[in-house]
Amino acid sequence: MQSYSLLAPGKINLYLEIIGDRPDGFHELVMILQSIELADRIDIKASGTQKITIYCDHPQVPLDETNLAYKAALLMCEVFPDVYANYGGIDLRITKNLPVAAGLAGGSADAAAVLVGVNLMWNLGLTQLELQELAAKLGSDIPFCLNGGTVIATGRGEKLDEIGCLDNLWVVLAKSKTTGVSTPWAYQTYRQQYSDSYITDPDGFRHRRDRVSTGALVQAIAAKDSSKIGGLLYNDLEKVVLPNYPQVEQLKTEFSSIETLGTMMSGSGPTVFALFETKEQADEVAKQVKISIGDPDVEFWVTKLASNGIQVI
Repeated sequence: MQSYSLLAPGKINLYLEIIGDRPDGFHELVMILQSIELADRIDIKASGTQKITIYCDHPQVPLDETNLAYKAALLMCEVFPDVYANYGGIDLRITKNLPVAAGLAGGSADAAAVLVGVNLMWNLGLTQLELQELAAKLGSDIPFCLNGGTVIATGRGEKLDEIGCLDNLWVVLAKSKTTGVSTPWAYQTYRQQYSDSYITDPDGFRHRRDRVSTGALVQAIAAKDSSKIGGLLYNDLEKVVLPNYPQVEQLKTEFSSIETLGTMMSGSGPTVFALFETKEQADEVAKQVKISIGDPDVEFWVTKLASNGIQVI
């Protein structure tokens, strides 16, 4: 049995609209998700025991069953018990390059990489569709993280439709090390404040999804019209996060005061990103905002948009 090393790219949201409530307690969403080159590294090998063990170089990453990567390995053991009994346990080593609790799907990407790695290591021969079905059992972002690229995500975020490729743009990510935003809090607060605007019927859901899939942002992505893309970024969760988290609002204000293609909070935050046509522009703005913020607690990353999900290296 071989060992495998995989790259697990993060993601940003170019669009996030909350349509209404679902019977399962989640929200019905329409999102445009975009992979980035900034990625964690997952090394996976047989443990020589019957245990799943996680190692990580980042002190904030849990090393127990609460870790999504652990849950992904455990799911494979449960779904394929005979293969698990034959091959034994799994050692996972996570090298964190993506910031933790940042709204960039770092944990989801790690879990997706584990699904791919175990599939290869155990010679399961699962198709991409079969892997996505397993991924959907673990979390809403994990099916996207498998394939990556630029997609429309609907439902809870697990129904995916590719719409193009935006790997020509650069992005600056900024996040306060000590600021965290709870995703359940963000969605629950949005529900409390805006549920009177929710659509409640399936036809309404379908109409809203269709409006986005044929809308201006998707057309701009298809045409690779970077200036239009930047001007059409949208995130419903900014309505509740920015007023309650001044550090996040300040980052967006600082990016908005400088020439960018567009800037927005990713997912439920707290990461704020800005888009650029060149690495030089991205590097210069990252430097400017770092100086203007003047807060050593705020970290910056410059990376490129990516057309891929999990990669074997």
